[in-house]
Amino acid sequence: MDLQITPKKLSGAVAPPPSKSQAHRLLIAAALSGGVSVLHGLADSQDIQATRRCLIALGAGMEDLPDGGLRVHGLGNSAVQAGPIPILDCGESGSTLRFMIPIALAVAGGGIFTGRGRLMERPQGPYFQLFDKKGIFYEQKDGVLTVRGILTPGEYVLPGNVSSQFFTGLLFALPLLDGVSAVVSSTEIESREYITMTLEAMRQAGVPVAERPGLRSFEVLHAAYQPFTATAEADWSQAGFWYAADFLDSQVEIQGLDPDSAQGDKVVSELYWKLARPGDAEIDVSGCPDLLPPLAVMAAVRSGTTRFTNAARLRIKESDRLSTTAALLAALGGRAEEGPDFLTVHGGPLTGGTVDSANDHRIAMAAAIAATGCTGPVTIRGAECVQKSYPDFWEVYRSLGGDIHVL
Repeated sequence: MDLQITPKKLSGAVAPPPSKSQAHRLLIAAALSGGVSVLHGLADSQDIQATRRCLIALGAGMEDLPDGGLRVHGLGNSAVQAGPIPILDCGESGSTLRFMIPIALAVAGGGIFTGRGRLMERPQGPYFQLFDKKGIFYEQKDGVLTVRGILTPGEYVLPGNVSSQFFTGLLFALPLLDGVSAVVSSTEIESREYITMTLEAMRQAGVPVAERPGLRSFEVLHAAYQPFTATAEADWSQAGFWYAADFLDSQVEIQGLDPDSAQGDKVVSELYWKLARPGDAEIDVSGCPDLLPPLAVMAAVRSGTTRFTNAARLRIKESDRLSTTAALLAALGGRAEEGPDFLTVHGGPLTGGTVDSANDHRIAMAAAIAATGCTGPVTIRGAECVQKSYPDFWEVYRSLGGDIHVL
């Protein structure tokens, strides 16, 4: 689907969708429990559908409730089940894939993982290095990853500067094992807030984890997940787009955000004001990589040059997001240069043009927000990709006065 947007400022109140990061974690904790949990506020995005689909394939039960909630029948804290390993379709969700790999080993002795888009190209090296040491079989061939073996208690050492998703997958799986385990980071941990969200979800299910920050380690005991009731909070990463709209002189009132949230992307409220000050600026996005597209749109219209650093991981998202963000700005008349792990954006006017979303939901949404500050129309190719994380984005955009036409 291709859309054309006529530049127009937005106005009105908007509540960002539920946090995708939190929803993944609540679903997993509920599915690993020994009873029935009730969850509310789960957005029906493609990524959340992928996690639901994989948990059902592992044996969890799920019922949609009339009030929009979800009843989750847990696996029962069971040991590895006999039988063939399940096929787990992760869609395009990197979180789903990395979370499910150790969980599948713990509850089913492994899994056959499939996906779409660039998902199966995303590196899994930290897991593979562990599996080599633990004697766990893995094979990646023709876009399919097969993992088979027994996950055993013990120490698991991971690099902390690659992705927190590897930590989350192991932290969820290790309490199911009959023994004491530890997850240790060999470097300083980036995106620590995402691990905090994981620990919060585990605690809601009655599974405590002892964190030792000085040792960069987490001690995990054998424990039974308990059923619980929870509601996913609003998503700060999606709120970043509406912050960008306000930065470009729209009048959007963002509602429902928790200022005390563990979500690392709540830093957008501080970065907004940092970018509002004229002059050159530097922003380290290692802890908030999902915010780069909306922050880059803000940077494109401010007075000064902005350098986004420690951004190498953005090259292995739904698109090479350093490249596609630079291309987005260039297509609209802006100026940006990418490096191996950075993006430099020069402030100035945006004129409009045609943006290829590259099947990346965050690029499409960033282009839509940038359109509000352009002098000419903006065409977005492949705009349906927002279904991955924000299914009703275009409806919300229109409700705020956005002028959108389907081509």
